[in-house]
Amino acid sequence: MDHSIRLVIVTGMSGAGKTQALKFLEDLGFFCVDNLPPSLMPKLAELFDQTEGKVNRLALGLDIRGGRFFKEIIGALRQTEQIGVAYQILFMDASDEVLVRRYKESRHRHPLAEQGRLLEAIRKERKLLQELRGLARHIIDTSAMKPSDLRRELQDLFGQEGEEPGFRVNVVSFGFKHGAVMDADLVFDVRFLPNPHYVENLRRLTGEDAPVQEYVMKWNTTQEFFRLLTDLIGFLLPQYVSEGKSQLTIAIGCTGGRHRSVCIARKLADWIRDKGYAVSVEHRDMRLQPEAPADGDGAQTEGEQA
Repeated sequence: MDHSIRLVIVTGMSGAGKTQALKFLEDLGFFCVDNLPPSLMPKLAELFDQTEGKVNRLALGLDIRGGRFFKEIIGALRQTEQIGVAYQILFMDASDEVLVRRYKESRHRHPLAEQGRLLEAIRKERKLLQELRGLARHIIDTSAMKPSDLRRELQDLFGQEGEEPGFRVNVVSFGFKHGAVMDADLVFDVRFLPNPHYVENLRRLTGEDAPVQEYVMKWNTTQEFFRLLTDLIGFLLPQYVSEGKSQLTIAIGCTGGRHRSVCIARKLADWIRDKGYAVSVEHRDMRLQPEAPADGDGAQTEGEQA
């Protein structure tokens, strides 16, 4: 039987970055399970190896949080080999000084520090992990690493050939009257642009329709705003990639979320895609029915406020 699953066992010192490593591996397409009892590792590996390629990359986080179960890891590794599933061990490490500082800053309790000093717990853990460290194919010392450095290191080690790191841009249009986009990283308010809602033959259309797009984009104000917006986004995107951010959500809001925000979000997403980034676009409130304008409202001209 040809076992095609790629199994990576992520272990190492508490506070050295195992959780962060698993998050980055997940971005690379690995199915990740953290704090797994070692005895379950062979069974899980065998189960995933029988998915006929549906899951071909599996990362398991194993560390001393498993308590007495952690002692079973060497036996579990042997069983995994016996069923024909190959694995690689990724050992996350850092200096004692750095680990002490990280625990002090986070105020988390070390798993072995129920009694005694933090430094003693770290040294005890290092001794317990000595054999496992010796079996590791990859050892990453994060003492002087930034998250972006770790992401690049894991991309080099475990990314598929030709695969780019999983940076994705999500562009969302919305209406302020329906509530803000809670998970947005950047929010732009386009309610200052001329509003198609007040044009009778455009009101029932949306920003996905050509007549609305032509109306929104024909104004000098819109064109200047879009130029400034793309200048800013063009500057920010490579900075976020360099910092190791995996995704960015940009929210574009107008009053109702049907016309101006939809038009600008669509054009911004197209612009970002042309720059070579993976991008998706969502129009959260576009399908909600528009309200009729109050008596006396008419078509707006440039400079009028919606």
